Amino acid sequence: MTTPPDDRPLVLVTGPVTVDQVHQIARAAPSRQIRRVTTRAELAEHLAAAEVLATPAEEVPTALLRHARRLRWVHLWAAGADAALSPELVEHSATLTSSKGHGAVPLAEHALMLMLMLSRDAPRWLRAQRLRRWEPFAHGELNGLTVGIIGLGNSGSDLARKAKAFHMTVLGMRRGTVRPDGVDELFPVSRLGEMLSLSDFVVVTAPRTPETVGLLGEPEFRRMRRTAHFVCISRGGVADDAALLRALREGWIAGAGIDAHGVEPLPPDSPFWDLPNVILTPHNGTSRSETRQRGVDVFCQNLGRHVEGHPLVNLIDKQTGY
Repeated sequence: MTTPPDDRPLVLVTGPVTVDQVHQIARAAPSRQIRRVTTRAELAEHLAAAEVLATPAEEVPTALLRHARRLRWVHLWAAGADAALSPELVEHSATLTSSKGHGAVPLAEHALMLMLMLSRDAPRWLRAQRLRRWEPFAHGELNGLTVGIIGLGNSGSDLARKAKAFHMTVLGMRRGTVRPDGVDELFPVSRLGEMLSLSDFVVVTAPRTPETVGLLGEPEFRRMRRTAHFVCISRGGVADDAALLRALREGWIAGAGIDAHGVEPLPPDSPFWDLPNVILTPHNGTSRSETRQRGVDVFCQNLGRHVEGHPLVNLIDKQTGY
């Protein structure tokens, strides 16, 4: 007895998705056929028939999109879309969404960790520990300081609330005019320099888009206080690396905590490795399993909306990149 063909619309899933998560996706849309593909050959075989594709941003099959005439929606497991926005995807009629917000909590935690480590010069304790030396010293605290947050999306807004719990003054910069909870004053892009001059910490949580690339260059770093620290947890390239390197070497600013870098992986010969006033982490601010599960939850909620014909959330404007 032959099995009848499955004529339900096809949802293709690629990337680091577990068997349990595939079952979760299937439960969210019983009227859809869910197929997890693990190789490029499988993707090429099935994409032309697919209605939906959920994939890592860097694995969007650019060369195959011209054959994907039934494709109505592409979902990215990551929050940022910059790695996916090829001309082919921009021109394709498929709607684009991402898992924006799935890493907000751990990213805000990571920013606070870097801020605490920088304010207290935590590397000094670690060096003393390795040498078995008891070396108390006077250090700072976040209480009473001002943080300026560039980008008030999910992670920026979560960081604002957490910073208020540390008794900090919170300034924020965004294109919109809505001031999130925890933000004491909202600055438009035209007043970026003013916000920089008022901040003890400047934290970048904005996505990398044509509007934000190189947003912080030499003039901006010179506007910062010599006692201020720079922190980047979202995307490299928002700060010009050459200007940041000079600011750190020449003492325009006190130091930096950098999780997202202009070039990744950071090359072994990068001068940032050797700077004594810098704490580097390998774009590792989001947790692994928890963040991925929240991304699957976002997709499942949107998949239910798609099946019911409701508008999708977490839409990405292909022209602006966010």
